[in-house]
Amino acid sequence: MSVTLTQLLAMAGGVVLAGVVAHGAWTARKAGPKRAVPPLEEPHFDAPPAGATEAAAAVAADPLDMTMPAVARPVRRASNRIDALIDAIATITVESPVSGELALQHQPGSRRAGTKPLQIEGLNAGSGDWELPAPGQRYSEFQAGLKMANRSGALNQIEYSEFVQKIQAFADGVGGFVQFPDMLDVVARARELDQFAASHDAQLALLLRAKATAWTPGFVQQAAARHGFVAGALPGRLVLPSPEEGAPPVLTLQFDAQAALAEDPEALSLRELTLALDVPQTPAEQEPFAAWQESARALSRDLEAEVCDDRGQVLGLHAFAAIDVELKKLYEALAQRDLAAGSPAARRLFS
Repeated sequence: MSVTLTQLLAMAGGVVLAGVVAHGAWTARKAGPKRAVPPLEEPHFDAPPAGATEAAAAVAADPLDMTMPAVARPVRRASNRIDALIDAIATITVESPVSGELALQHQPGSRRAGTKPLQIEGLNAGSGDWELPAPGQRYSEFQAGLKMANRSGALNQIEYSEFVQKIQAFADGVGGFVQFPDMLDVVARARELDQFAASHDAQLALLLRAKATAWTPGFVQQAAARHGFVAGALPGRLVLPSPEEGAPPVLTLQFDAQAALAEDPEALSLRELTLALDVPQTPAEQEPFAAWQESARALSRDLEAEVCDDRGQVLGLHAFAAIDVELKKLYEALAQRDLAAGSPAARRLFS
Protein backbone atom coordinates (compact mmCIF):
# COMPACT_ATOMS: atom_id res chain seq x y z
CA MET A 1 0.00 0.00 0.00
CA SER A 2 2.15 2.82 -1.26
CA VAL A 3 2.21 5.64 -3.74
CA THR A 4 5.38 5.42 -5.75
CA LEU A 5 7.29 8.40 -7.06
CA THR A 6 6.04 7.54 -10.51
CA GLN A 7 2.46 8.02 -9.38
CA LEU A 8 3.29 11.11 -7.35
CA LEU A 9 4.97 12.83 -10.27
CA ALA A 10 2.18 11.83 -12.63
CA MET A 11 -0.12 14.00 -10.53
CA ALA A 12 2.28 16.89 -11.05
CA GLY A 13 2.33 16.68 -14.82
CA GLY A 14 3.76 13.38 -15.90
CA VAL A 15 7.31 13.70 -14.64
CA VAL A 16 8.38 10.20 -13.61
CA LEU A 17 10.72 9.73 -10.68
CA ALA A 18 11.73 6.46 -9.10
CA GLY A 19 10.06 3.64 -7.33
CA VAL A 20 12.14 0.62 -6.51
CA VAL A 21 15.40 0.79 -8.46
CA ALA A 22 16.95 -2.38 -9.89
CA HIS A 23 20.67 -2.70 -9.32
CA GLY A 24 21.94 -3.39 -12.83
CA ALA A 25 25.46 -4.36 -13.82
CA TRP A 26 27.32 -1.74 -15.85
CA THR A 27 30.46 -2.28 -17.90
CA ALA A 28 33.40 -0.38 -16.39
CA ARG A 29 34.86 2.23 -18.69
CA LYS A 30 38.01 2.87 -16.71
CA ALA A 31 40.73 0.71 -15.23
CA GLY A 32 39.10 0.20 -11.81
CA PRO A 33 36.66 1.53 -9.24
CA LYS A 34 37.30 4.48 -6.97
CA ARG A 35 38.56 3.36 -3.57
CA ALA A 36 38.33 4.79 -0.09
CA VAL A 37 41.23 6.93 1.12
CA PRO A 38 42.90 5.62 4.32
CA PRO A 39 42.03 7.90 7.27
CA LEU A 40 44.67 10.28 8.55
CA GLU A 41 46.06 9.69 12.01
CA GLU A 42 44.35 11.81 14.61
CA PRO A 43 46.59 14.44 16.29
CA HIS A 44 47.43 13.91 19.95
CA PHE A 45 47.34 16.65 22.55
CA ASP A 46 48.93 16.81 25.97
CA ALA A 47 46.57 16.47 28.89
CA PRO A 48 45.77 19.73 30.74
CA PRO A 49 47.55 20.41 34.04
CA ALA A 50 46.17 18.60 37.05
CA GLY A 51 43.25 20.48 38.56
CA ALA A 52 42.62 22.64 35.48
CA THR A 53 39.54 20.70 34.40
CA GLU A 54 38.02 20.82 37.87
CA ALA A 55 38.67 24.54 38.14
CA ALA A 56 37.03 25.26 34.80
CA ALA A 57 34.02 23.19 35.74
CA ALA A 58 33.63 25.06 39.01
CA VAL A 59 33.63 28.40 37.18
CA ALA A 60 31.04 27.24 34.63
CA ALA A 61 28.73 25.59 37.15
CA ASP A 62 25.49 27.24 38.16
CA PRO A 63 25.76 28.48 41.79
CA LEU A 64 22.48 26.75 42.58
CA ASP A 65 24.02 23.42 41.55
CA MET A 66 26.65 23.91 44.26
CA THR A 67 24.04 24.16 47.01
CA MET A 68 21.07 22.10 45.77
CA PRO A 69 21.82 18.44 45.01
CA ALA A 70 20.11 16.97 41.96
CA VAL A 71 17.12 14.78 42.70
CA ALA A 72 16.60 11.79 40.40
CA ARG A 73 13.00 11.55 39.28
CA PRO A 74 11.62 8.63 37.29
CA VAL A 75 10.71 9.53 33.73
CA ARG A 76 7.33 8.21 32.74
CA ARG A 77 5.94 8.60 29.26
CA ALA A 78 2.48 7.91 27.93
CA SER A 79 2.43 4.89 25.63
CA ASN A 80 2.02 5.35 21.90
CA ARG A 81 1.85 1.65 21.14
CA ILE A 82 -1.93 1.34 20.90
CA ASP A 83 -4.01 3.99 19.16
CA ALA A 84 -7.74 3.80 18.43
CA LEU A 85 -7.05 5.60 15.14
CA ILE A 86 -5.24 2.61 13.65
CA ASP A 87 -5.83 -0.28 16.08
CA ALA A 88 -8.75 -2.55 16.87
CA ILE A 89 -8.77 -2.53 20.69
CA ALA A 90 -9.98 -5.23 23.07
CA THR A 91 -10.34 -4.39 26.79
CA ILE A 92 -9.56 -6.88 29.56
CA THR A 93 -10.88 -6.25 33.06
CA VAL A 94 -9.65 -8.08 36.17
CA GLU A 95 -11.12 -8.27 39.65
CA SER A 96 -7.85 -7.42 41.38
CA PRO A 97 -4.43 -6.20 40.20
CA VAL A 98 -2.37 -8.75 38.30
CA SER A 99 1.39 -9.10 38.63
CA GLY A 100 3.62 -8.34 35.68
CA GLU A 101 5.12 -11.81 36.00
CA LEU A 102 1.71 -13.46 35.49
CA ALA A 103 0.90 -11.20 32.55
CA LEU A 104 4.22 -12.01 30.87
CA GLN A 105 3.71 -15.73 31.47
CA HIS A 106 0.48 -15.69 29.43
CA GLN A 107 1.59 -13.39 26.60
CA PRO A 108 0.99 -14.90 23.13
CA GLY A 109 3.99 -16.69 21.69
CA SER A 110 3.73 -14.59 18.53
CA ARG A 111 2.88 -10.90 18.64
CA ARG A 112 1.23 -11.04 15.23
CA ALA A 113 -2.10 -12.11 13.78
CA GLY A 114 -1.37 -12.93 10.18
CA THR A 115 0.60 -9.96 8.84
CA LYS A 116 -0.66 -7.54 11.51
CA PRO A 117 1.24 -6.81 14.73
CA LEU A 118 -0.56 -6.90 18.07
CA GLN A 119 0.34 -5.48 21.47
CA ILE A 120 -0.88 -6.05 25.02
CA GLU A 121 -0.54 -3.23 27.53
CA GLY A 122 -1.33 -3.04 31.21
CA LEU A 123 -2.59 -0.10 33.24
CA ASN A 124 0.03 0.27 35.96
CA ALA A 125 -1.79 0.27 39.30
CA GLY A 126 0.83 2.55 40.82
CA SER A 127 1.49 5.15 38.12
CA GLY A 128 -1.73 5.05 36.11
CA ASP A 129 0.27 4.73 32.87
CA TRP A 130 -0.37 2.25 30.08
CA GLU A 131 2.78 0.22 29.51
CA LEU A 132 4.08 -3.13 28.36
CA PRO A 133 3.81 -5.58 31.28
CA ALA A 134 7.03 -5.75 33.28
CA PRO A 135 8.21 -7.81 36.26
CA GLY A 136 7.73 -6.21 39.66
CA GLN A 137 4.69 -4.19 38.57
CA ARG A 138 0.98 -4.69 39.14
CA TYR A 139 -1.76 -3.97 36.61
CA SER A 140 -5.42 -3.16 37.24
CA GLU A 141 -6.57 -3.48 33.62
CA PHE A 142 -5.26 -4.56 30.23
CA GLN A 143 -5.88 -3.61 26.62
CA ALA A 144 -4.85 -5.36 23.42
CA GLY A 145 -4.45 -3.62 20.09
CA LEU A 146 -4.30 -5.11 16.60
CA LYS A 147 -3.16 -2.87 13.75
CA MET A 148 -5.97 -2.60 11.20
CA ALA A 149 -3.79 -1.85 8.18
CA ASN A 150 -0.17 -1.70 7.11
CA ARG A 151 1.79 -1.93 3.87
CA SER A 152 0.70 -5.57 3.61
CA GLY A 153 -2.93 -4.47 3.24
CA ALA A 154 -6.08 -4.28 5.34
CA LEU A 155 -6.92 -6.52 8.28
CA ASN A 156 -9.13 -9.42 7.22
CA GLN A 157 -11.53 -11.69 9.11
CA ILE A 158 -9.05 -14.56 9.40
CA GLU A 159 -6.45 -12.29 11.01
CA TYR A 160 -9.04 -10.83 13.34
CA SER A 161 -10.16 -14.30 14.40
CA GLU A 162 -6.56 -15.23 15.21
CA PHE A 163 -6.32 -12.06 17.32
CA VAL A 164 -9.46 -13.01 19.23
CA GLN A 165 -8.11 -16.49 19.99
CA LYS A 166 -4.78 -15.18 21.28
CA ILE A 167 -6.27 -12.45 23.44
CA GLN A 168 -8.95 -14.73 24.85
CA ALA A 169 -6.22 -17.15 25.92
CA PHE A 170 -4.34 -14.28 27.59
CA ALA A 171 -7.47 -13.09 29.39
CA ASP A 172 -8.18 -16.59 30.66
CA GLY A 173 -4.59 -16.87 31.90
CA VAL A 174 -4.78 -13.69 34.00
CA GLY A 175 -8.33 -14.35 35.19
CA GLY A 176 -9.83 -11.47 33.23
CA PHE A 177 -12.94 -10.75 31.19
CA VAL A 178 -12.35 -9.54 27.64
CA GLN A 179 -14.57 -7.48 25.37
CA PHE A 180 -13.87 -7.40 21.62
CA PRO A 181 -15.16 -4.91 19.07
CA ASP A 182 -17.49 -6.26 16.38
CA MET A 183 -15.52 -8.09 13.70
CA LEU A 184 -17.49 -6.77 10.71
CA ASP A 185 -17.15 -3.20 11.97
CA VAL A 186 -13.39 -3.64 12.48
CA VAL A 187 -12.88 -5.13 9.02
CA ALA A 188 -14.87 -2.30 7.43
CA ARG A 189 -12.80 0.30 9.28
CA ALA A 190 -9.64 -1.51 8.25
CA ARG A 191 -10.57 -1.36 4.57
CA GLU A 192 -11.34 2.34 4.76
CA LEU A 193 -8.07 3.01 6.58
CA ASP A 194 -6.16 0.95 4.03
CA GLN A 195 -7.72 2.90 1.15
CA PHE A 196 -6.68 6.18 2.74
CA ALA A 197 -3.18 4.95 3.42
CA ALA A 198 -2.77 3.54 -0.09
CA SER A 199 -3.45 6.94 -1.62
CA HIS A 200 -1.34 8.90 0.88
CA ASP A 201 1.78 6.76 1.20
CA ALA A 202 4.87 7.99 -0.63
CA GLN A 203 8.25 6.29 -0.74
CA LEU A 204 10.53 8.36 -2.93
CA ALA A 205 13.66 6.88 -4.49
CA LEU A 206 16.15 8.02 -7.08
CA LEU A 207 19.16 6.43 -8.72
CA LEU A 208 22.75 7.66 -8.52
CA ARG A 209 24.56 6.24 -11.56
CA ALA A 210 28.32 6.48 -12.11
CA LYS A 211 29.21 8.71 -15.06
CA ALA A 212 32.56 6.99 -15.70
CA THR A 213 34.61 5.34 -12.97
CA ALA A 214 32.83 2.87 -10.68
CA TRP A 215 33.22 2.85 -6.89
CA THR A 216 34.14 0.33 -4.25
CA PRO A 217 31.77 -0.05 -1.25
CA GLY A 218 34.42 1.60 0.94
CA PHE A 219 34.59 4.63 -1.34
CA VAL A 220 30.81 4.99 -1.22
CA GLN A 221 30.77 4.74 2.59
CA GLN A 222 33.54 7.31 2.89
CA ALA A 223 31.80 9.75 0.55
CA ALA A 224 28.42 9.29 2.27
CA ALA A 225 29.97 9.76 5.73
CA ARG A 226 30.98 13.30 4.75
CA HIS A 227 27.29 14.09 4.41
CA GLY A 228 26.13 12.52 7.67
CA PHE A 229 25.36 8.95 6.60
CA VAL A 230 26.27 6.06 8.89
CA ALA A 231 26.12 2.29 8.54
CA GLY A 232 22.62 0.85 8.85
CA ALA A 233 21.53 -2.43 10.39
CA LEU A 234 21.34 -4.23 7.04
CA PRO A 235 24.25 -4.97 4.68
CA GLY A 236 24.60 -2.46 1.88
CA ARG A 237 22.46 0.12 3.69
CA LEU A 238 23.62 3.52 4.92
CA VAL A 239 21.26 5.86 6.78
CA LEU A 240 20.99 9.54 7.56
CA PRO A 241 19.90 9.44 11.23
CA SER A 242 16.98 11.46 12.51
CA PRO A 243 17.73 14.24 15.03
CA GLU A 244 15.00 12.61 17.14
CA GLU A 245 16.45 9.83 19.28
CA GLY A 246 15.06 6.42 18.40
CA ALA A 247 13.21 7.67 15.30
CA PRO A 248 13.48 6.05 11.86
CA PRO A 249 16.27 7.41 9.62
CA VAL A 250 15.49 10.41 7.44
CA LEU A 251 17.13 8.91 4.32
CA THR A 252 18.61 5.60 3.23
CA LEU A 253 21.40 5.03 0.72
CA GLN A 254 21.50 1.47 -0.57
CA PHE A 255 23.72 -0.63 -2.79
CA ASP A 256 23.95 -4.33 -3.62
CA ALA A 257 23.87 -6.28 -0.34
CA GLN A 258 25.91 -9.09 -1.93
CA ALA A 259 28.76 -6.64 -2.48
CA ALA A 260 28.67 -5.68 1.19
CA LEU A 261 28.73 -9.34 2.26
CA ALA A 262 31.58 -10.35 -0.05
CA GLU A 263 34.80 -11.66 1.53
CA ASP A 264 36.69 -8.76 -0.04
CA PRO A 265 34.19 -5.96 -0.76
CA GLU A 266 36.96 -3.68 -2.01
CA ALA A 267 37.63 -6.09 -4.86
CA LEU A 268 34.13 -5.32 -6.20
CA SER A 269 32.82 -2.26 -7.95
CA LEU A 270 29.48 -0.45 -7.82
CA ARG A 271 27.87 1.70 -10.48
CA GLU A 272 24.42 2.38 -8.99
CA LEU A 273 23.08 3.53 -5.63
CA THR A 274 19.50 4.15 -4.46
CA LEU A 275 18.76 7.22 -2.34
CA ALA A 276 15.34 6.85 -0.70
CA LEU A 277 12.98 8.88 1.48
CA ASP A 278 10.06 7.20 3.28
CA VAL A 279 7.81 10.26 3.55
CA PRO A 280 5.42 9.27 6.41
CA GLN A 281 8.30 8.42 8.76
CA THR A 282 9.74 11.94 9.25
CA PRO A 283 7.97 15.17 10.34
CA ALA A 284 7.58 17.77 7.62
CA GLU A 285 9.16 20.36 9.95
CA GLN A 286 12.48 18.54 9.64
CA GLU A 287 12.37 19.20 5.87
CA PRO A 288 13.28 15.67 4.79
CA PHE A 289 12.53 16.42 1.14
CA ALA A 290 15.10 19.21 1.15
CA ALA A 291 17.59 16.80 2.76
CA TRP A 292 16.82 14.21 0.06
CA GLN A 293 17.35 16.72 -2.73
CA GLU A 294 20.52 18.18 -1.21
CA SER A 295 21.98 14.73 -0.49
CA ALA A 296 21.35 13.73 -4.10
CA ARG A 297 23.15 16.85 -5.30
CA ALA A 298 26.10 16.48 -2.92
CA LEU A 299 26.57 12.75 -3.48
CA SER A 300 26.30 13.08 -7.25
CA ARG A 301 29.05 15.70 -7.12
CA ASP A 302 31.38 13.72 -4.87
CA LEU A 303 30.78 10.42 -6.63
CA GLU A 304 30.70 11.92 -10.13
CA ALA A 305 27.28 10.40 -10.66
CA GLU A 306 24.12 11.27 -12.55
CA VAL A 307 20.78 11.61 -10.75
CA CYS A 308 18.30 9.40 -12.61
CA ASP A 309 14.90 7.81 -12.42
CA ASP A 310 14.36 4.04 -12.60
CA ARG A 311 14.49 4.14 -16.40
CA GLY A 312 17.91 5.77 -16.37
CA GLN A 313 16.65 9.20 -17.45
CA VAL A 314 18.55 12.10 -15.94
CA LEU A 315 16.42 14.26 -13.66
CA GLY A 316 16.41 18.05 -13.68
CA LEU A 317 15.40 20.66 -11.14
CA HIS A 318 11.84 20.79 -12.54
CA ALA A 319 11.27 17.21 -11.38
CA PHE A 320 12.11 18.04 -7.77
CA ALA A 321 9.98 21.18 -7.91
CA ALA A 322 6.98 19.17 -9.12
CA ILE A 323 7.38 16.62 -6.34
CA ASP A 324 7.67 19.36 -3.73
CA VAL A 325 4.28 20.77 -4.72
CA GLU A 326 2.57 17.39 -4.42
CA LEU A 327 4.31 16.54 -1.13
CA LYS A 328 2.94 19.66 0.52
CA LYS A 329 -0.59 18.50 -0.37
CA LEU A 330 0.21 15.06 0.99
CA TYR A 331 1.49 16.45 4.30
CA GLU A 332 -1.71 18.49 4.70
CA ALA A 333 -3.94 15.48 4.01
CA LEU A 334 -2.08 13.33 6.54
CA ALA A 335 -2.30 16.03 9.22
CA GLN A 336 -6.05 16.45 8.65
CA ARG A 337 -6.48 12.71 9.31
CA ASP A 338 -4.42 13.00 12.55
CA LEU A 339 -1.71 10.97 10.83
CA ALA A 340 0.86 13.73 10.41
CA ALA A 341 4.12 12.50 8.93
CA GLY A 342 6.53 11.50 11.68
CA SER A 343 3.79 10.98 14.28
CA PRO A 344 3.79 7.65 16.16
CA ALA A 345 0.51 6.65 14.48
CA ALA A 346 1.80 7.44 10.98
CA ARG A 347 5.04 5.57 11.58
CA ARG A 348 3.14 2.50 12.72
CA LEU A 349 0.54 2.62 9.96
CA PHE A 350 3.00 3.13 7.11
CA SER A 351 5.25 0.22 7.96
